[in-house]
Amino acid sequence: MHPTQRAIGTFAAGLAISLIPALGFTRAWPVVIVVWGAYLLVLGIDGVRCPRRRNLRWEVQRPEALYVGQFAAFGLELSTVSGPNVPMRMAVDLSDNLTPHRDVSGLATRETSILEYPLEPVRRGTATLETLWLRSTSPLGLWHRTFTETLDLEIPVLPNTPLVRSTALRFFADRTFRAGLKVERYRGDGTEFESLKDFLTGDDHRTIDWKQSARHRRLYCRHNRAERNHQIVMAIDTGVLMSERLAGLAKLDHAINGALTLAYVGLAGGDRVGIFSFGATLGPSVEPLRGMRSMMSLVHLCGSLSYSHEETNYTLGLTTLAQRLRRRSLIVLLTDFVDTVTAELMLENIRRMGRRHLVIFASLRDPLLGQVSRTHPGDVDHLNRAVVAGNLLQDREVVHRRLQRLGVHTLDVEPAGITANLINQYLDIKRRELV
Repeated sequence: MHPTQRAIGTFAAGLAISLIPALGFTRAWPVVIVVWGAYLLVLGIDGVRCPRRRNLRWEVQRPEALYVGQFAAFGLELSTVSGPNVPMRMAVDLSDNLTPHRDVSGLATRETSILEYPLEPVRRGTATLETLWLRSTSPLGLWHRTFTETLDLEIPVLPNTPLVRSTALRFFADRTFRAGLKVERYRGDGTEFESLKDFLTGDDHRTIDWKQSARHRRLYCRHNRAERNHQIVMAIDTGVLMSERLAGLAKLDHAINGALTLAYVGLAGGDRVGIFSFGATLGPSVEPLRGMRSMMSLVHLCGSLSYSHEETNYTLGLTTLAQRLRRRSLIVLLTDFVDTVTAELMLENIRRMGRRHLVIFASLRDPLLGQVSRTHPGDVDHLNRAVVAGNLLQDREVVHRRLQRLGVHTLDVEPAGITANLINQYLDIKRRELV
């Protein structure tokens, strides 16, 4: 039990009153003694009434799982056995992959109340709630008592599958959400037969099925659709650059969110989707699978991808991937680079892979680079930062132009736009039958 700031402030006021007799007002001594006696009496009574552990009951409520980048709550059911309502403050010691927050305040009553401490994971893995701290305050606020309880609760931190699911559902259900995506159907596109219909004025003459028309003695035209059963492989870089935080999360987690959303759309469209991870060494992978039941396998694999502090070995990763693929596939490479010098080896390996497969190269651009490069410099330091940011952006444009000349489809977007742009690119490629 410790005195509060109110008790210390009251004590300081008492000291000021004690200086009055020292200034020559000797008749004030009885008043000082009475004031100090009353203060100590009130302090003692308030200390006796300060709630103890036996007067409080609490029960921990923990979430079953946390999702990276999404808020959750650690709950505490709190009540008093007897006596008046008790003001309470709660704090929790967290592991490094959880963002710390301010203490939570509440009121413990005879009826059960719930205190909720926000949990915001910033990295996948296992989050640990180490120690619970509770502080109760006496009725007059002169004392507080602190209680501690060792929790050692481990909660798995998974990829943000609720965000992936909601984005995919909105994509299929909400027309306004698809406003910027090329999802409309084009007559005559695709090579897989869908149906026959009567030829009408305005239909393309090249779609007329002459054999069926001769058999039925009336004009019929064919309706085709985009071929299904394409093979899509998400190649995810887990190297040191992807472990850097961007917009609150590691680049790797942004890439995983985009890859899982694209996988959901691909599986729903009848394609086969797999995941291949690599960094300094080869990581876990899943062979291309078909059907929505395969989505859980992809989610579990993405949850096991670890953050690395070593440089990415593009030769090992992309060469191994090319050897494993037996048929032409759409490869979505989610990675990042710094400048043209460090990207040379990456470009060479992508060039070899692009001879047989269709490649989408997706990199995450830091929005701060654009802001710094466009800001009017106020001094020499700001000018130097603007020049460096402009050079980095120029290097990124050079690398993407070189990739485009190799026939690679490129994306260089901010984290907020990675998902929509990937889906847009995938649907455009599928519509044009490029795989």
